[in-house]
Amino acid sequence: MTGAHPSPIANPDHRPPAEFRVSSFWRLMPAGMRRRWWLFRPFDLLARPWPVGGRRGLLAVRMDGIGDMVLFRGALDHYTEVFGVERSDITVLGCESWQGIASQIFDGYRVLSINEHAYARRPFYRFRVNLRVRRLAPAIVVTDQYFRRALMADSLAWITGAPRQIVSMPYVNAPTRTEFTYYMSQVTAVVDTGPYPTHELTRHARFLTAVAGAEIAAQPPRLTWKRTRDPLPDDRPYAVLNPGSNEYGRRWPLRHYIDLSVRLADKGLRVVFIGKGDERAAGSTIDDAADGDTVLDWTGKTTLPDVLDLMKGAALVVSNDTGPAHIAIGLGAPTVVIVGGGHFGCFVPYPPELTPETVRFVYERMDCYHCFWRCPKREDRKQSFPCVAAVAIESVESACDAVLKAAAD
Repeated sequence: MTGAHPSPIANPDHRPPAEFRVSSFWRLMPAGMRRRWWLFRPFDLLARPWPVGGRRGLLAVRMDGIGDMVLFRGALDHYTEVFGVERSDITVLGCESWQGIASQIFDGYRVLSINEHAYARRPFYRFRVNLRVRRLAPAIVVTDQYFRRALMADSLAWITGAPRQIVSMPYVNAPTRTEFTYYMSQVTAVVDTGPYPTHELTRHARFLTAVAGAEIAAQPPRLTWKRTRDPLPDDRPYAVLNPGSNEYGRRWPLRHYIDLSVRLADKGLRVVFIGKGDERAAGSTIDDAADGDTVLDWTGKTTLPDVLDLMKGAALVVSNDTGPAHIAIGLGAPTVVIVGGGHFGCFVPYPPELTPETVRFVYERMDCYHCFWRCPKREDRKQSFPCVAAVAIESVESACDAVLKAAAD
């Protein structure tokens, strides 16, 4: 531990908000819990009292996707000063989905990666993970996600039994209120980072400011990445197109990406399509555009480190609202992001003051924004959401021209 100033919000005598204060008897037999909580409870209760040695260091619980991780990364570098813990004593508990890049992205920190999907579904895997997390024996545990699952992030924080547990106020709805009440009634401090919708970059800064008792300004994401290889010849600049997403609805129609690839090729760019293998549409029309030289289809052929290598050297990246978009921005690549309205403003677009000059967010506003992606306006779950499909290719091409110009100036 260093001699950094103490965290005023993390005073051990601080109590959670009144809405999360409950009796010890209620915590013993909490009413209103979902069946899944009761299924997991025995495995959590077995791990929680597991004996541990001397406590030290900090555990940052980050059970979220790649994009969320990128938005959080800059805030982590303030933890040494704010919490008074050496960098080498900070452990990031993260997801396997970004394990392949963690050693570089979190250089100097310790990282423990778990399969978040297995943790949420398989009780015995959950128990093994609980024991590993318990044995970390941190003195401080921090969870500052707004959109999070109590049975994931909050239960992992609870398992540690850390004497200082500092969490952010989450997004709470009727189905999750009881679970959040159970866990947050037992933490040291709950930090309110603002109402919905507030951007994640702003939330991270507000969280740190509250803990430190001094202003810490939000910053655009920045990632340090050393390319392991040059994936393409340097005979011409290239653009990376990312037409996939975990949610079909957030995918701008593939035919638009195909059309855009032709337009970008006409501007003198080599074009590379990327994405997971399962994101490739059957009978994909990418085949019609890919010629093996000017337009390349690398869908399903790249690892996550390969993607960072590509984006690091790209003249342009065009992506849907998904993790690689934030990676591209963090790497400093000129980037265009096609945005829908599900939780507009929380992750994308960035606030104007946090948007780099070489980044554009393209969207078509609709009255039904903020539907939390529960869209009733599409007939097929594999269709694009109407707000995404409505984005005109001319708008995207114009944004591409703008970021290419900004990068050249």
